[in-house]
Amino acid sequence: MSSPTAHLAAFAAELCFDAIPQPVVRKAEDLLVDWFGSAVAGHSSRPVESITRFALAMGPQDGPSEVIINRARTSPYVAAMANAAASHVAEQDDVHNGSVFHPATVVFPAAVAVAQALGRSGRELLAASVAGYEVGIRVGEFLGRSHYKVFHTTGTAGTLAAAAAVGNLLRLDAAQMQHALGSAGTQSAGLWEFLRTAADSKQLHTAHAAAAGLMSAYLAQDGFTGAAQILEGPQGMAAGMSSDANPVRLTDGLGTRWATAETSFKYHASCRHTHPAADALLQVMQLHKLKPENLARVVTHVHQGAIDVLGPVVRPVTVHQSKFSMGTVLALVARFGHAGLAEFEQHFLDDATVVVRDCVSMELDPEVDAAYPQRWIGKVTVYTTDGRALQGRVDEPKGDPGNTLSREEITAKALRLAAFSTGATSGEMQIAVDALWQIADVARVGMLLPKHG
Repeated sequence: MSSPTAHLAAFAAELCFDAIPQPVVRKAEDLLVDWFGSAVAGHSSRPVESITRFALAMGPQDGPSEVIINRARTSPYVAAMANAAASHVAEQDDVHNGSVFHPATVVFPAAVAVAQALGRSGRELLAASVAGYEVGIRVGEFLGRSHYKVFHTTGTAGTLAAAAAVGNLLRLDAAQMQHALGSAGTQSAGLWEFLRTAADSKQLHTAHAAAAGLMSAYLAQDGFTGAAQILEGPQGMAAGMSSDANPVRLTDGLGTRWATAETSFKYHASCRHTHPAADALLQVMQLHKLKPENLARVVTHVHQGAIDVLGPVVRPVTVHQSKFSMGTVLALVARFGHAGLAEFEQHFLDDATVVVRDCVSMELDPEVDAAYPQRWIGKVTVYTTDGRALQGRVDEPKGDPGNTLSREEITAKALRLAAFSTGATSGEMQIAVDALWQIADVARVGMLLPKHG
């Protein structure tokens, strides 16, 4: 009887463009454009530049694949590593709620780099990317909430997601794909401890996942073998990384339930765990015409995952760490109506921000926790300086499938990210985004940005 790992591998190996429903294809295009904006936003980020310098020093100075932040050309491996680091730093990349996993930042860097190297079509790139999304999301769901408490799922499940996408582009058969997943799973890594000291590890997690997944697929093509049951085996990922793993999640609805289409976009430039409460606070402030100085105390009613990840960040000292501070995010939302890149960069330590930040607290809410991770409900109680207690609730934060971003909003977001990072001119970015919207018609995936010089 076929194991769940084998079943998942066969699906990823055999998936082709024509088997994907058109609404899912359209969603994959949306996700690709959204990812590209985040990748450009990594330009000039210190941790991203550091990883990119290392990668280019270790790899060829020329090649078929593109490093987006500096438009260098290099090998697929090096490009995947650099672009995965770049697209995760602005905290604007997508997220799948049920798996608590950011697929784009590990799937697209590997898939685009390999598609460029192999001369694959836009349709092949999209199909491979969907394969990566479906595998990574299911692995994240399989590993469960206990995994996420300690492990950064994007770094762990992401390694298998990247392997699946690249394996599909390499046209691995089902047996080879299973070996690729085995090699990817044994390299899965990423721990949340970095948040406590504002370390740079989050970009390393995605860089490693994309590069290791790519390597695993290429090794499988060359006959290299991996563990046959890396996911559910007695000494596999679940055994070492989870106490609530559910193998049914690996294959349930495979080919009929398209998890790719369930993926959410990020509106605020912060950890997704802050978004539901941020939207609920904004709702209260708009409804009651409140100003930041009217806030005496804000209680956010959250799921345990939010407490686990955000709880250690009490007084953030860097811009990136502040994006994991519930109080900082809500303070920026209260002051500016949204928490975007410029708001974090310029105002995360303002006195006015700190005052509101320090009046925000998190409390575990049984309803919110029971719904998580399938649904991320936002609930707040706002206590005003004139003695009122006001309730706010958002059942689908901005960016969720039922409250999604339009293509116009995705394009505008990408242009904002490029402008903020100066990673591309507005003209360059508009041309690149317009081309990406037509990726399904491209016979051969080329460079996404013009080369400098």
